[in-house]
Amino acid sequence: MSYVGRELSMVVVTAGIAVSFVLGMLAVVAVIKKGDSVYENDTEQKNPMENKKVIFVENDQDEENADGVCGHLEAVDDTEYKPGLYDKCIKRVIDIVVSFFGLIVLSPVYLGIAIAIKIDDPGPVFFTQKRIGRNKQYFKLHKFRSMKMSTPHDIPTHMLDNPEQYITKVGRFARCHSIDELPQVWDIFIGNMSIIGPRPALWNQDILIAEREKWGANDIKPGLTGWAQINGRDELEIPVKARLDGEYSEKLKNGGFKALLFDCRCFFGSIFSVARGAGVIEGGTGEMKKHVGKME
Repeated sequence: MSYVGRELSMVVVTAGIAVSFVLGMLAVVAVIKKGDSVYENDTEQKNPMENKKVIFVENDQDEENADGVCGHLEAVDDTEYKPGLYDKCIKRVIDIVVSFFGLIVLSPVYLGIAIAIKIDDPGPVFFTQKRIGRNKQYFKLHKFRSMKMSTPHDIPTHMLDNPEQYITKVGRFARCHSIDELPQVWDIFIGNMSIIGPRPALWNQDILIAEREKWGANDIKPGLTGWAQINGRDELEIPVKARLDGEYSEKLKNGGFKALLFDCRCFFGSIFSVARGAGVIEGGTGEMKKHVGKME
């Protein structure tokens, strides 16, 4: 073997050892943090509807939920879906590999965004929200903070009065290009999310949860991006968004090569949508329809 060949082999071996070491360290951290991320030791934060099929029941005596309706969810049956080979194994391996290299490659981006957020509006770089995961299990979702420290917590953007007033300068750019979602690469690595899937609902978005239940979309892991995201994102009304999430859920549950191809279609479609800034409307779900109504 030539000198150049030996040197190249040494570089490859060294890089392999380094990558394996980092992967091992991150895996250890993920195992340690997993329980806390799903409220394992905080029973008061557990979702009583976990692993249950639900319907939404309107009731004027209840508090208004995050979808702006008074009512509550009621369990009607147990969840029956069992993940297949693609959903449980193949998709998970893809998630681990892609999220791991994503964390490494994006680390300089994370640092730059963190500095920009601190300069723009002093406070925490990240924030967490309680979201709905697979089978309606609560988990802690991570985001870059894109809104001011004075913004009400656990309220969807579309429920805020004049949401523009709460968004920081850095946050406006981050939200337009979905940069604020990048910390969820960690949520994917740890196993609470997938790269592709329905966007995780807030724990109190009862209407969205109930609508997704009709289509079986609560059975699967939520995703960083998904079929609904490349077909309208924020301007979609809840029933339409839930139907699209259901279409993706059905493809995933059928498994096989077609499920992999559909995931690829969603992935590359999301890159194209983000590049165009498509479907992002401050005010959130259904906001485009409101604007159209005003114009008419």
